Amino acid sequence: MDSIIFDLDGTLWDSRDTVLIAWNKIMKQYKQVNKEITKEELKGTMGLQMKEIGENLFPNLDEDMQEKVLHECGELECDYLSEHGGSLYENVENVLNVLSKKYKLYIVSNCQHGYIEAFYKFHRLDKYFLDYENPGRTGLSKGENIRLIINRNGLKNPVYVGDTEGDLKAAKYAGIPFVYANYGFGEVNNYDYAINKFDELLKII
Repeated sequence: MDSIIFDLDGTLWDSRDTVLIAWNKIMKQYKQVNKEITKEELKGTMGLQMKEIGENLFPNLDEDMQEKVLHECGELECDYLSEHGGSLYENVENVLNVLSKKYKLYIVSNCQHGYIEAFYKFHRLDKYFLDYENPGRTGLSKGENIRLIINRNGLKNPVYVGDTEGDLKAAKYAGIPFVYANYGFGEVNNYDYAINKFDELLKII
């Protein structure tokens, strides 16, 4: 193994408390939405692309309105996350520091442009990662973005660490092993390795 590609939500951090503040501020501006997003609802969207999130949260809105509302939510959440951050899982920075001395580290997340940058800006963890990608920049699926990172950086034997069924499918699409972070948001039954805490990566890698 020469490299590790990480998912973000449910793997490196939990950003829901900050995101909810931003999203519900936008919700109040749209009478046709007429709801307040809950933490549990937000959990159910983790790992999905924006179109799927819109369909899940706002089934009564047409596609154009879903896209408009989510675009505004995404812009405001990035501002909030840049200023307030999210909750890093235990020992994330210490483990990244150790891993980065031996492996090349990357992030591929299903998020909008600016989200990973906000994670970097507040928590100052960009120094551990060599590259990152998301559908907000490329318009590609997570599996395609993983392949893009692999090809762009000449990786030979990477693994992908994530917490959802979508992460598993993306790793399979890219043809690389999957490490299941079972402390995250999803339930996955088929994986190559599993960790109960982030620092358990040091034991299996």
